[in-house]
Amino acid sequence: MIAVLAACGAAPVGPGFYRVERGDTLSGIARSNRTSVQNIVRWNGLTNPDAIETGQVLRVVPPANSATAGTAAGSGSAQASSGTTASRGTTALAPAPTATPASTIALVWPAQGNVTRRFDGANSKGIDIVNASGTPVVAAAAGSVVYAGDGLRGYGNLVIIKHNSDYLTAYAHNRALVVKEGQSVSQGQKIAEMGDTDSDHVMLHFELRYQSRSIDPARSLPPR
Repeated sequence: MIAVLAACGAAPVGPGFYRVERGDTLSGIARSNRTSVQNIVRWNGLTNPDAIETGQVLRVVPPANSATAGTAAGSGSAQASSGTTASRGTTALAPAPTATPASTIALVWPAQGNVTRRFDGANSKGIDIVNASGTPVVAAAAGSVVYAGDGLRGYGNLVIIKHNSDYLTAYAHNRALVVKEGQSVSQGQKIAEMGDTDSDHVMLHFELRYQSRSIDPARSLPPR
């Protein structure tokens, strides 16, 4: 999405994961973690092992109950072909696959209304909820406000809430913000009012981020 989200999501990763640093190669990461390039490609669903990004979070140990065949580092042609260094400056916008979350978060709906656009991971990094101007926007989970302002082009009046070391939520296009940076909020607390700032119609654009990568918020929201 944007640099603010990427920066806020740059907290230390959990056990079994590695955040790609500038100059890293997939073969080097595999050697450091005593596994193979093939395993890292498989565990993370990578379609192009030469296109890892600075800041990308990779699983470097096998998921629970998965096979660990081919763990010896330095084997196979995949390592030889995966020496490209991590690319720079495109992490926040990259649509590359993300590691499966090791934990989950339970959300409430951030606003009432009709969902007019759903997450697809490429063109849509979240969901759009449409209702009347002024409709209350609430925190989907408890956390701390790490951004509240209108300085990010394309998102209008935006609130970003950090819930823990892994998860962030973002709420865009509001007509008014009722929280400030550094403020703690509870789940369901009003944080804004729906609007159309930097949008051609009234809506809430809502995103969920896991370790700085977009994931589908519908999977953590209750059914309607």
